[in-house]
Amino acid sequence: MVADRMRYLREANNLTQAGLAKHLGITRSSVNAWELGISVPSTQYIVELARTFNVSADYLLGVNSTATLDVSGLSEDDVRLLYQIVKHMRKSHE
Repeated sequence: MVADRMRYLREANNLTQAGLAKHLGITRSSVNAWELGISVPSTQYIVELARTFNVSADYLLGVNSTATLDVSGLSEDDVRLLYQIVKHMRKSHE
């Protein structure tokens, strides 16, 4: 679960494994091992990954299937537009 979500979030944020590794101060092979499920990030790195990708640690760990979106700094109109987009996307997947 962590492996899949981590890879998805990294790719969605246009980060390479090397780029994420540099950001976290670890080796690319560590990130690769996490994404392949060979090893799992320590608690410290779960927290760092959650901060990096603006998601909860619960989401990364698969405890909660709902991702959150940080809308701080956006106007009310921007937030309203995001809700409309999400609503449209949910409707199109029904």
